[in-house]
Amino acid sequence: MFKASDVKELREKTGAGMMDCKKALEACEGDMDKAIDWLREKGIAKAAKKESRIAAEGLCQIKAEGNTAVMVEVNSETDFVAKNEEFTGFVDYLVDQILTNDVKTVEDVLTVKDGSETISDKLVALTAKIGEKISFRRFEKVTKNDDEVFGTYKHMGGKIGVIVVVKGANEEIAKDVAMQAAAMNPIALKREDVPAELVEKEKHFITEEVKQQSAGKPEDVIEKMVVGKLEKYYKEVVLVEQAFIKENKMTVAKYVSDNGGEILSMVRFAVGEGIEKKQENFAEEVMSQIQGA
Repeated sequence: MFKASDVKELREKTGAGMMDCKKALEACEGDMDKAIDWLREKGIAKAAKKESRIAAEGLCQIKAEGNTAVMVEVNSETDFVAKNEEFTGFVDYLVDQILTNDVKTVEDVLTVKDGSETISDKLVALTAKIGEKISFRRFEKVTKNDDEVFGTYKHMGGKIGVIVVVKGANEEIAKDVAMQAAAMNPIALKREDVPAELVEKEKHFITEEVKQQSAGKPEDVIEKMVVGKLEKYYKEVVLVEQAFIKENKMTVAKYVSDNGGEILSMVRFAVGEGIEKKQENFAEEVMSQIQGA
């Protein structure tokens, strides 16, 4: 048959994953050349070579059924592909699979079987067919009780997606909250949810700024100014404390409570956030092509 070193060699030659290389060698009875062809036929070798590319475009999709809602982010290398019907069809398919299967992680989703194929197989085949790196980045599965409602909203054709759960108010109110979160980009639902390291970092910057602007003022005055600016920071980044965009004289929390409700949770995705996008220098690219011609 074949040895572990053969799997390693095949992986180095094709860039395919270890398990795919093992499958290829098993299918080809240890024949290295046939295994390479097997991987190419399946589109796996071609897809694997794209793994080093940066996929920072893409799409958020949301679907709610009963007491469960799902939001996914799938990335592509270009916005053009993110509008491709096969790409959008795969994203819709992915949402449906997550809704109907008991999955907790991206890895769980990728191992879900649909017929003879896993979702990972389908993703590899799509990457090979489209010719760009396609990456299933993340998902969130949100549940609610019968006396609660979902508020869902997609902005810019799916570049931003939000799911909120509201208790005691109707879906229209919940959607208003989701739109608020999409537009104003809060980092947390409540003040206590803001990561402590972010608060400390912001407090440090505020303190330094106040000290420079208020040189010679007593320490207690400076401290009060820091507290005031920190309060302003919370009002900008905490959803329930933000000024409501449709009526900025009240907070989001007040708007919801005036309509008999309370916001219980919020999830917000922005496509590509946190992914370092490749910076193209077209002048250098054209020059390198001219020199290479």
